[in-house]
Amino acid sequence: MIMCIISSPLGSHNAITYCLDMNDRSPVDLTQPDMLQKLDKYMKPLIRPFVYKWAITQEYTIKQQLDCGVRYCDLRIAHRPNDSSTDLYFYHGVYTTLTVETVLMEIREWLDAHPKEVVILSFSHFLGLSQELHTLLLTTIRNIFTSKLCPKTVLTLRNLWALGYQVMVSYEHNIASCHSDLWPHIPYWWANKCKAEALIEDFEHRKQHGRPGGFFVTGMNLTEDLKYICTHPTESLKDLVMSTYPTLLSWVKEQTPGSKVGSFNIIAGDFIAESQFVLTAVKCIFQS
Repeated sequence: MIMCIISSPLGSHNAITYCLDMNDRSPVDLTQPDMLQKLDKYMKPLIRPFVYKWAITQEYTIKQQLDCGVRYCDLRIAHRPNDSSTDLYFYHGVYTTLTVETVLMEIREWLDAHPKEVVILSFSHFLGLSQELHTLLLTTIRNIFTSKLCPKTVLTLRNLWALGYQVMVSYEHNIASCHSDLWPHIPYWWANKCKAEALIEDFEHRKQHGRPGGFFVTGMNLTEDLKYICTHPTESLKDLVMSTYPTLLSWVKEQTPGSKVGSFNIIAGDFIAESQFVLTAVKCIFQS
């Protein structure tokens, strides 16, 4: 795994959804449609089970994901509405029980135990963060990772090891351009499809125009629409993902990592630890 980290990391889409607040204390996040927010307010016992079934994208903890080979973590950050504290959380449908600081500390502990490993932490989709909260988040990141943070310089894996750098922070905010230890936002190919064949068709179309320069993510995550949810009332996102992975992973096996036109860089997905996702991607990397 170490040799391919920089060229083709394996990614976890919405990495911190294993700890979504399942006790109904969290409101539905503010990115959800107004109708869903109203229904949740007045019909929570009926609505919440559906929200949870389609909001969880990972069931393994962050340390377990890292143990499985994940080296790119998609981290979506929010400040909960009507919260007088400065605590930040992750979110997808609802907010998490674990704070951002707690999860980052867990990543730090894992890195301390694995000094030759390098991870990319992609902070994005900020929700409800003021300029002051952004500043606080950056302070938290620096206090936790300290000298492990990799600056925006031309790098090789050998240089990272020699200098003790283990963390590359991608930050989806214009504040990133003002800081040498923040990497710009990493483009994420999101097909917004609920069928594997449609997702593959979208990616093949994008490949014809060439890959972005630098890091970019091919998101193997499917997106359910209201029609799909209504016609599959007993299913969950995991059911959808696991049923389509054979088709998606067959396509992954045909791909080539690298910098050439049509090649991939980072591949991210849902329930990566519960499927053959990691094994298939690693084989693809080493056989290329």
